[in-house]
Amino acid sequence: MDSKERRELILKGNMYKVIITLSLPIMINNLIQTLYNLADGVWVSKISSVHFAATSFVWPVNFLFVSLGIGLSIAGTSILSQLIGASKYEEANKYSSQLIAISFITSIVFAIIGYIISPIIIKLMGGTGSLAEYSNIYLKITFLDMPFMFLFFNYNSIMNAQGNTLQPTILSAISAILNVVLDPIFIFNFNMGIAGAAIATLLTKALLAAAGFYMLIKKPGMIKINFKGFKFDKNVIKKIVKIALPSSVGQSGSALGFMVLNSFIASYGTATIAAFGMVNRITGLIMQPAMGVGAALTAVVGQNLGSDQLERVKEAFIKSLKLTIAFSVVGCAIMLIWDNAIINFFIQSRDDEQVISQGITYLQYISYSMPLMGIFSIFQGIFQGSGHTKYSMSMEIGRLWLVRLPMILLFKYLTDVGPTGIWFSMSFSNLIVCIYGYMIYRRNKWQRKLIK
Repeated sequence: MDSKERRELILKGNMYKVIITLSLPIMINNLIQTLYNLADGVWVSKISSVHFAATSFVWPVNFLFVSLGIGLSIAGTSILSQLIGASKYEEANKYSSQLIAISFITSIVFAIIGYIISPIIIKLMGGTGSLAEYSNIYLKITFLDMPFMFLFFNYNSIMNAQGNTLQPTILSAISAILNVVLDPIFIFNFNMGIAGAAIATLLTKALLAAAGFYMLIKKPGMIKINFKGFKFDKNVIKKIVKIALPSSVGQSGSALGFMVLNSFIASYGTATIAAFGMVNRITGLIMQPAMGVGAALTAVVGQNLGSDQLERVKEAFIKSLKLTIAFSVVGCAIMLIWDNAIINFFIQSRDDEQVISQGITYLQYISYSMPLMGIFSIFQGIFQGSGHTKYSMSMEIGRLWLVRLPMILLFKYLTDVGPTGIWFSMSFSNLIVCIYGYMIYRRNKWQRKLIK
């Protein structure tokens, strides 16, 4: 299916077919990326639970810096899909080139800053001893892959805006397989430990970005990238920033919240950090179908809003919601029925009974909120696709800062339930944010087009 056929499908085709056609490759892509992270976790957990805890401990820090790239990617998909829906291809080409240039410059700056201040951040988060040592090693190297990650974000958003979700999946699959092969070689054969896991990921992301950029230049679809005579355009940049900034703030606010959350979790010990990190990876794996539908909805909403088909946008929202709830309920059942087997599979070190016990408890609590997490992703998809990223930002920040963290503080200092207070707060916050998202949706302000 070429780009024009995809546009025709998105604007006129059966909506369930549209959602499944676009979301299936994204699901596979997200699954691949989750396995990518799980590969690091499983191999590193074979060294010790402290090494594994370090990879979980520094994740929010890296995500804080990556959040701007994600915001730019969301803005790219939103803007470009609306321009394609309105058949404004020359404008789409211009926006794409500006987007890539901004992203690349920003990523270089962030990579340098992050590498330099890694030890300071880890200390501020409360990392000490072996946890701090391994966290610093892992975090410094992961910062170096930021330019490659941002470039791939750009490629992904440009492809998704056109409805081409298959090509990024193929590249991601090749990259993930390579990462799984390189991980044990660098960790054990080269005796590099936790640094080996980070270096293997760095190399595979570099190859992924290079392949994606090559495809944009040599095999374009409806959007054609051209840097000949390139100059920054103030008006275009202003529009990109206007849509990207709320998404970036939402993502970075979420990352900061997780950094604070990690400091609370660290106070309960390394076992709790390891359990938290592992279950989050497992739920990330189970949630891929729901998240894939939410991500596909962004392009569907953008193109149909661009072509003034509001009723079709609402149809896409309702049908995406039905699919997501169905996927999430199945995921919930899987985790509740096979909770022990799942945790024991992912915790490879047999001397970590406390990690296993806490992991099972957390998995049981979070399972019940799986449908809510799916609904959350659908609200994100419709607000981001319409370009009203301030709503997705408020959902991201509100879930953590206004509900989850205050609840965790109350449980920590006013009760003696221990880590269980964290697990309950994680689940309950998903309920509150979905109620808020529904209220915003009903107000209909997201229907106003930002790209005209």
